[in-house]
Amino acid sequence: MTGVELIVAALAAAATAGITSGMQDAYGGLKALLARRLSGRDRAVQALEGRETEPGVWQARIGDDLHASGADADEPVLAAARAVLARADPAGTQAGTYTVTTNHGAVGQFNAPVTFHQGPPVPPASPGTV
Repeated sequence: MTGVELIVAALAAAATAGITSGMQDAYGGLKALLARRLSGRDRAVQALEGRETEPGVWQARIGDDLHASGADADEPVLAAARAVLARADPAGTQAGTYTVTTNHGAVGQFNAPVTFHQGPPVPPASPGTV
């Protein structure tokens, strides 16, 4: 999982997790670190304040800015993202297993790092052309 993927997964997890004081603290800490890193990138800061829940949308909106600002390699930011994921799914984080309930057709339990590319669907090749 890249730094950008880790950050956007944490943002999406926080948006869909139950609201507890621990989650609010972890999420608030991550957003504060990101806001500092993304200072001057108004579009990214506005997206950060949004209420998005899908990792693919987060990545599309702020992924380039996370990389360009160096947030994807900033250890305090990455630690904060890990803390959010640990609060959102403590058992899954500890086991390295994440259960995805819906992600554009990807449903089930994944026992390894997983990357979802949420672009337009690729149609199958026509018979006899492969």
